[in-house]
Amino acid sequence: MPVYGIGAAEKEVLLKQLLSSLTVHHAEHCAPYARVLQAHGHAPGSEQSVDQVPFLPVRLFKEFELSSTPADQRFKVLTSSGTTSQTVSRIILDRDTAAAQTRALVLIMQQFLGKARLPMLIIDHPGVVKDRANFSARGAGILGLSNFGRDHTYALNDDMSINLEAVNAFLERHAGQRVFLFGFTFMVWKYFVQALKGRSDVPRFSDAVLIHSGGWKKLQDEAVSNEEFKRSLAEGFNIGAVHNFYGMVEQVGSIFVECEHGRLHCPAFADVRIRAPSTWEPLPANMPGIIQVLSVLPTSYPGHSLLTEDIGEWTGVDDCPCGRLGRTFRVHGRVARAELRGCSDTHAADAATAPL
Repeated sequence: MPVYGIGAAEKEVLLKQLLSSLTVHHAEHCAPYARVLQAHGHAPGSEQSVDQVPFLPVRLFKEFELSSTPADQRFKVLTSSGTTSQTVSRIILDRDTAAAQTRALVLIMQQFLGKARLPMLIIDHPGVVKDRANFSARGAGILGLSNFGRDHTYALNDDMSINLEAVNAFLERHAGQRVFLFGFTFMVWKYFVQALKGRSDVPRFSDAVLIHSGGWKKLQDEAVSNEEFKRSLAEGFNIGAVHNFYGMVEQVGSIFVECEHGRLHCPAFADVRIRAPSTWEPLPANMPGIIQVLSVLPTSYPGHSLLTEDIGEWTGVDDCPCGRLGRTFRVHGRVARAELRGCSDTHAADAATAPL
């Protein structure tokens, strides 16, 4: 399947069939999910358009263990990022779902990195990936993208200070080669860009691509735009190829990467809809609302259609100047917590615990 090569009409037919089938599968194998569908009047046996596929508020994964996998077939548990005061999502993977998500990630990232494994500089410290059984979103992100790199080198020490000796040694080993940098957005900004700002020994890259993710809230609080972020990397480090991506642990594998024209792209096996918070109806292009993410990958847990806690707008379908097909969109930020706990969220949470 060409990852960005399926036109809108064909993709709609494929997604309708596969997502409707997943709704049936999860209703049969996850009792809390079946209760939510029942409470909202959904009949999972009927094939529905992509717009009609029922969605779960992503926050439910923080409150309930939603799994369609027997206990003896559980392969891995992913957890979301969160402070000690926050409840984290727990996402149950079986081997098939984990393998499908890995394959999907490969198809997407090869579009931006090529098929050869590049020397990889990770803007983090090595301690973050030590617990292989219970990954945090940060650790899972690093390990997932490490498959696309070689000579993995961490740019930070355990205390988050810059390990300039390691960075410079990395650049010496790979002088004249294309290199791959990965880090989470705020950490790249604070512990790499800002930490080295104004210094005379700032490392300069000759051919580098940076992939980053993790949200913009902290940077927006500091009045750092996407444009300023990219400009600082280009001027300060000679890093011109910078791609943000949008994704979440609740739908690992379905990541939406920013192209050269600044648009986030939906791959062939995933899509987004933008919902009006007052009615939950899908919105037309260029109107901000709540982002719904859809993916055909999650078979071990009911994560194929999720209402996120993010605000965004879709910008086009099959019309991006970069030539990649699929829906494109932008993310504006998080929904305010007070707005989030609306009737739909509360009702879904109540339904998940109610008897069938």
